[in-house]
Order: sequence, then structure tokens, then C-alpha cells
Amino acid sequence: MIYNSKMYRAMPIGVVLRKAPGVTRWADWCWRASAVLPGAGPADWRELRREGEAVEYHAATVTLELHGAETEAYLHGLGSAVPSVYVIMREGEGDAPLDVALVTASPYEAQDYTDSAEEIVEKVPMPPGLVAWVHDFVDEFHQDEEFVKRKRGKTRVDLVQDGIGDPRIGKPSDIYASPALKRRRML
Repeated sequence: MIYNSKMYRAMPIGVVLRKAPGVTRWADWCWRASAVLPGAGPADWRELRREGEAVEYHAATVTLELHGAETEAYLHGLGSAVPSVYVIMREGEGDAPLDVALVTASPYEAQDYTDSAEEIVEKVPMPPGLVAWVHDFVDEFHQDEEFVKRKRGKTRVDLVQDGIGDPRIGKPSDIYASPALKRRRML
């Protein structure tokens, strides 16, 4: 079910995870997000395809949400060579090896999840229908922000130099004191 409201859209997205034999002796299996299924129904690790030892599962269906305030990020993602969504996963609890936490179309939000190293972030190409859906949302709600150069205040702070530190705090004599304080002590 696709949910529409003012400056917000949501769509269920199925996440396909591929399990393949590991390429090193330290990893028995290699897991990666290989595809997304827009408008998918509920799923819980349903096997889709098997090729030798490699297996693809419809691991989960989560909601992809688009927000009007994030259109700059979506536009950035759509402008890349391969428009993609980002699947955020965590180590699985129970029988599932991975839990799908989120799917986002925002490369900025995906980058935020990579900072913690607790989540696994996979970049998955968007199907053409999903590209069109996100592009329509951006066309409807994106507004370019005009660049405003910051202006410096007219106060001249460079005319008076009191030295380093707070003059109210007593200092040993070998530490640099404000020139104004040295003059007062000499008088």
C-alpha cells in the first residue's frame, strides 16, 4: 500500500539478500543486499532462487519513506550514475543472520548510519519504477534554497589586544601576562 500525504510518501519495499560461499577461509558465507522489490508484500526469509550454493531470500519488507525536507538528498542520489537505495541491516537476533532495519533513498541518511559501525549499509540499484516514483516526489516538493552570504559585523575586535587569558586569575610570574597589566604593575 502506498501512503500519500502532504510532503510525505511511503511505500513497502521488499529486500532481497543473497547468501553466497565466502571467498576466504575466515568467512563461511558472504551476505549482501542484491535487490529491492517495490510494493512487495510481507515476507520473512522466503527463498526466491537457488544457484548452486548461492541462495537469494526475500528477507523482509520495510517501508521506504520520503519526506519533503529531504528532497535535496534525494536529488543528489538520483543524480548519481546509478540511482540507488540504501539498505541498513544489523546482526540478526534469533535464527535470522541479519535484520533489515531500514531502506532509505537518502545518501546523507545512509552516510549517518555508516558512522557507528554497528549497522551494515548496502547500496542497491533502484528499479526504474522506483526511480520514477522518487523523481516525481522530488519534482513536486523540491525548492532550491538561495545562497545567502554571511556578512561580518561592523564591530572592530582587532583594535584592542588584552593579551592571553583572564586578568582576574592570578598567574605565576613566568607565564605571559597581558601587556596592559604589566604597565599597570610598573607604575
